[in-house]
Amino acid sequence: MYFEKVVEYITQQLPVKAQNVKMESRLVEDLGADSANLMMLIMDLEAEFDITVDDEVLSKIKTVGDIVNYLEAHA
Repeated sequence: MYFEKVVEYITQQLPVKAQNVKMESRLVEDLGADSANLMMLIMDLEAEFDITVDDEVLSKIKTVGDIVNYLEAHA
C-alpha cells in the first residue's frame, strides 16, 4: 500500500515511469530528485498520511525503501 502511494507521488514530482521505481531506487542518484523535489514529496506524504517527518529523519532518507519503511513505522 505505501509503496504504491510513494510511487504515485514520485511520478507526479519527477519525470520517471512507475515501472522504473523500485524499493532500492536512490532518490537523487537513480531518480534525479533534487532538494526541492524531496521536500515536495515529503510534504505530500505528510499531508496524505497525517504525519510529520522530523528534519533529522529527512537527512537519512536516501531510497524509496527508506520512505516506505518510515511510513510503515509511523503512519
